[in-house]
Amino acid sequence: MTTDEPTNEPRHRNSKACQSDEASSHVGNQEHKQEEDLRQWHKSIQKLKMKVLKQVQDQLEEILEKALCESMEPPSHLKSMLNGKTSKNQSSRSQRMNGGKVFMERPSLLDELFEISHIRTIYHMFIAVLLIFCLSTLAVDYIDQGRLVLEFDLLSYSFGNLGTVTIAWVIMFVYTLFVPYYALELWSSLYHQIPWKLALSLGTGFILCVIQTCVLGLYPIHTIVHHQLPPASRFIVILEQIRFMMKTYSFIRETAPVIIKNTPKKGENLRFPTFSSYLYFLFCPTLIYRESYPRNNQIRWRYVAITLGKILACLFYGYFILVRLCIPVFRPETNQPFSKRTMVLAVFHSILPGIMLLLLCFFAFLHCWLNLFGELLRFADRMFYKDWWNSTSFANYYRTWNVVVHDWLYYYGYRDFLWLSNRRFRAAAMLSVFIVSAVVHEYALAMGFGFFYPVMFLLFAVFGVAFNFTMNDKRQSPVFNVIMWACLFLGQGVQVCLYCQEWYAQIHCPRTGQDGFWELVMPRSWSCSYQT
Repeated sequence: MTTDEPTNEPRHRNSKACQSDEASSHVGNQEHKQEEDLRQWHKSIQKLKMKVLKQVQDQLEEILEKALCESMEPPSHLKSMLNGKTSKNQSSRSQRMNGGKVFMERPSLLDELFEISHIRTIYHMFIAVLLIFCLSTLAVDYIDQGRLVLEFDLLSYSFGNLGTVTIAWVIMFVYTLFVPYYALELWSSLYHQIPWKLALSLGTGFILCVIQTCVLGLYPIHTIVHHQLPPASRFIVILEQIRFMMKTYSFIRETAPVIIKNTPKKGENLRFPTFSSYLYFLFCPTLIYRESYPRNNQIRWRYVAITLGKILACLFYGYFILVRLCIPVFRPETNQPFSKRTMVLAVFHSILPGIMLLLLCFFAFLHCWLNLFGELLRFADRMFYKDWWNSTSFANYYRTWNVVVHDWLYYYGYRDFLWLSNRRFRAAAMLSVFIVSAVVHEYALAMGFGFFYPVMFLLFAVFGVAFNFTMNDKRQSPVFNVIMWACLFLGQGVQVCLYCQEWYAQIHCPRTGQDGFWELVMPRSWSCSYQT
């Protein structure tokens, strides 16, 4: 018995070891299975989480869009409550006149997007391109002339004769500040006191239109033509002329219906907008008049300084684009005889500077300039544009590119046209807005450049209208966003090419005055050969 014990003990131990190994492997398999089940559970939870978040996001976007749409035009019962009326038989005319744009506190879209590092990197890329333009210009000038040239002759020429521009602006501003305001105040004080209201309204409107035509219509044109202002100075006068006209119309359009509808009681004076609210309106970055707007608590002076620096940087950016990418292509020393080949090449050479100038004008004016005045005046509603770059239709692009002008055209053009026609001619209302916008754009370019070449009018009134009705909001595919950008690239190339050619043709083939009217409207680049 004693001799067998040493031999049986290892076997017993081996059997125990095998059992323990089997138990540990079983436990390991169970743990592995539990870990696998836990991973699958986490994956399913993650998928469910993403699905729920997507549904919540879609619902929130739908609710927000509905709320914004309702804020643009309040329901009829709310309109009646705000106006102190509870009658259910309120006419459709009063409902249309009571609705309007609702201002709310919101920042500009780019200010929000620049908080994202990826978007901010794209902004840094444009700054890097500006630095490259500066270095290349300085290097070429140093190689050609043996010294650094920092004269910026194109900028100094474009903004010449600023004294005349300042005088013209002061005259237009003083007129816009006093004449429409006090003319409307005088009309409002007499409207409810005399029986011949229609004659008073027509007479006041006629006299005001005559004065408006002389001061805001003919005087700026006379100043530009008589003093032969350079391009940038011309654009300052013309754009301010258009802005003052739109501001004046909005003030009259928003104030006159309220005066007509609200009859003062005996012993009470008619409530008229304050002079300070009208003065604030002339400078705040909107074209829709309200007696009050949402205001910020304070002015961020650091933001003002940075924005002003961006505006100056954009001016130099535009200068370098013209000097490096446009003038070398179109100046007479390098210009070739006209042919289909040279025209096609010139258009495609102009696409890059054209789209860069478009983005630069958008950033400099619609973002920096309007935000600068919005910050200085503590104007809280900074929605001057929307995400037009994501548009898949030209209809959405026109609505989101310039919200400030679009609001004016929508409320005083499109919506009033529908009200007058009893909402029967929507296509005609939209077409009329396009025609008015195209005429005003072409007028600004013709007066700014000093010649008539209706490229902008044709692109806007013909191709723009066609694309607006064909590429409508039903087009949601990303392919249509590519098509929209391709059309913008090509359209900007055509405009830069044709306007640059006409600019040099006007210089080297001046008008003789023999053909009269046709010489003014016919482009000189069609018949001028100015190669040297």
